[in-house]
Amino acid sequence: MTKAKLHIKREDTVKVLTGNDKGTVARVQKVIPKDRKVVVEGVNLKTKHRKPSTEFPDGGIFKMEAPIHISNVMLVDGGDAVKTGRKVNEQGKLQRFNKKTGEFIK
Repeated sequence: MTKAKLHIKREDTVKVLTGNDKGTVARVQKVIPKDRKVVVEGVNLKTKHRKPSTEFPDGGIFKMEAPIHISNVMLVDGGDAVKTGRKVNEQGKLQRFNKKTGEFIK
């Protein structure tokens, strides 16, 4: 399998399109290209029970973000969720661009 080219990168701001957190705008913490999933701050929270250990001496119940499929998020550029594409920039490299305005995305 070839390395996947994804339209979302770490630290991007995205809008959630489906699920319980639909409409939420938040920042991407982690991208998992192999599974085509992303972890988004405060979205898809799951409860994790931890036994006491040296890392967590008291143990307890923690809320943590679980990955969601990349097709369920859309990049936010300029306050709006936008479709993205890839085209060659002035330096000859492929770069993401906003399909509505045609401008390159950082």
